Amino acid sequence: MDVLPFSSGTSSNDDISFESLGVVQVLCEACQRLKWSKPTPIQKETIPVALLGKDIIGLAETGSGKTGAFAIPILQDLLQKQSRLFALILTPTRELAFQINETFEALGAGMKLKCAVIIGGVNMMEQSIMLAKKPHIIIATPGRLLDQLEGDTGFNLNSLQYLVLDEADRILNLDFEAEVNKILKMIPKKRKTYLFSATMTEKVSKLQRASLKNPVKVEVSNKYQTSSSLTQHYLFIPYRYKLENLVYLLNELSGNSVIIFIENCAKTQVIWLTLRNLGFTAFQLHGKMAQNKRLESLSKFKENDRSILVCTDVASRGLDIAHVDVVVVYNMPTRTKDYIHRVGRTARAGRSGKAYIFVTQYDVEDYLKIEKLLGYQIPKHTIPQDDVLCLQERCAEATRAAKYQLAEAEKKGTKQKRIKDSNKGENDDTEEASGVRKKFKRKK
Repeated sequence: MDVLPFSSGTSSNDDISFESLGVVQVLCEACQRLKWSKPTPIQKETIPVALLGKDIIGLAETGSGKTGAFAIPILQDLLQKQSRLFALILTPTRELAFQINETFEALGAGMKLKCAVIIGGVNMMEQSIMLAKKPHIIIATPGRLLDQLEGDTGFNLNSLQYLVLDEADRILNLDFEAEVNKILKMIPKKRKTYLFSATMTEKVSKLQRASLKNPVKVEVSNKYQTSSSLTQHYLFIPYRYKLENLVYLLNELSGNSVIIFIENCAKTQVIWLTLRNLGFTAFQLHGKMAQNKRLESLSKFKENDRSILVCTDVASRGLDIAHVDVVVVYNMPTRTKDYIHRVGRTARAGRSGKAYIFVTQYDVEDYLKIEKLLGYQIPKHTIPQDDVLCLQERCAEATRAAKYQLAEAEKKGTKQKRIKDSNKGENDDTEEASGVRKKFKRKK
């Protein structure tokens, strides 16, 4: 396997343009419309190799422009071949799938490009209709794509010429390994394959051996690192007063756009509602939300440059929101490396940003692992605890109200579910009823 480390070329990145990398004029103009003035390091190293027809392993830090690095070569080849079901991009999360789709559509605006996003949480029949129209590009999460390939609609990817595994380490960490292996057996072996990942884990190495042929390894960072334009701080606080410290910090950061990472869906909901009860403009994003609600929440956060997004790690990879000023790591990540992905939601593409991580008396050991991974000590940010304690009563009241609101919403949802279940079988359009009919036919 060939390896191309960052800065392997003789010219500085300032001297490089998309045109000098071999990108055709129509795509150069699309890059200008997207305000991509020059290639990022991963694009600079990847695009010329991809245009030569090589399989690629791309390793780069989060926010490095990986989507453009694989989208531009694919679209340039598509311009010449004009083939349907041309490329498949597998990605770990629904939000990232929509974001990749936006990039492809923006780059392909001048070439009548047709894309399809195939993800869970969306009606399968509607997606089957989209696939029957044979789009050029499919962006999918592995589970739902496999459902379509194994369905009875006749859909297949026999004409596929490109496979991209984006955020491959995240795909495998989410236990999609079995689905990916099945998909690899159902697509042509003769194809070009790009594997992009922030980290080269053992699982990613195994996937590389199974899916790529003589790949060129493009590496623009060989260690775990955060953006050079990111300012980081830690807060050492009592666990009992975490929420009060968060509220005080958010008041300090008034006027900024903030993402807060929480450890699970239930706590995300409580803190989101608590902040709203305290008067903050806050939105939530987590795996238990319906897909249309997730997209709506993300869209509102993008539109409001002085708002707060309270989320789980579903938002820690790939999402590119230009105006994020601050990231707050409220709960210690389960995996040390996830800290880098979380704080990578700010200080992207050369912009500056700030990150704060909350460390309680129970988190010291895990926090020291993060500093060891980074290779340096993060400076401390001090909040006057006397002022924090003044917020205790207000925060307790807002939290009680939030828990009551969630309990009432759950009661309402349970009642609606009972009504829906009682009507089951009367509505022939439900997926479950359809499945029962199919099983009955097979038995007969």
